[in-house]
Order: sequence, then C-alpha cells, then structure tokens
Amino acid sequence: MARAIEHSPRAWARLRVDVNCALRRGAWYRAVRLTRDNVTVDVRRERVPVPRRLVQTIFARPARWSVVPRPSDAVNLPGDWGARYLVCPACQGRAPFSGFPRELPCPHCRGVFTVAWEEHYLKRE
Repeated sequence: MARAIEHSPRAWARLRVDVNCALRRGAWYRAVRLTRDNVTVDVRRERVPVPRRLVQTIFARPARWSVVPRPSDAVNLPGDWGARYLVCPACQGRAPFSGFPRELPCPHCRGVFTVAWEEHYLKRE
C-alpha cells in the first residue's frame, strides 16, 4: 500500500515586534519551515530563519494592507510619508496614504486591497 504524502499547510509570517532584522516591517512572507523556535521565511528566494517569538504566523493568504508606524531608525522612507505607511499584502511594496481610506490599489502590483485599520501592528521587543 502506498504511503500518503504529507503536505505542509501554507503559512505566512510577518514581524510582530519592532526590531531590525532581514524582514521588512508589515510585509508578509511565505513560511517555508515552522519549528517550535523558528520560522524560516522566503525573502527574495533566500531562506531566512527568524525566531518564532518575533513573528506572527497565519495559515490563510494575507489580503489586507498593513498599517505600519514609521520606525525611528527608518533610512529608505521619504520624509513626507508621515508617521505611518502601508505595506501591500501581495508584493510587500510600501506606499504612502492620506486620510483613512477603506481600500487602495497598490502602486507596485496594481492589486486592490482593504486597509487593516483595526490592527494595532508592531510592539516593542
């Protein structure tokens, strides 16, 4: 009798604390390996292990913009973006916004997504 092939569930992970590491704040990454202590994510075709305590993991494809507070040590964000910016759930691109839009198109991948205003994203480690 043939053995059944076990498939790993699809998982995504993003930083849940405000730390500097190989991940972009607010961006969801495909999790390629989950262990008790680490999550290994795919960052531009490279496998990057991250301590599990630093990330939020979900098992459904993310579909909403993350609202990210501007990091105090931000180096590649335009100054006129203000105190917060958005990160696309599909392509990880960043975008400025004004007001409180319900949904926005991504200027990079052109996908249209709702904004996760109710999330209180990023905590200090």
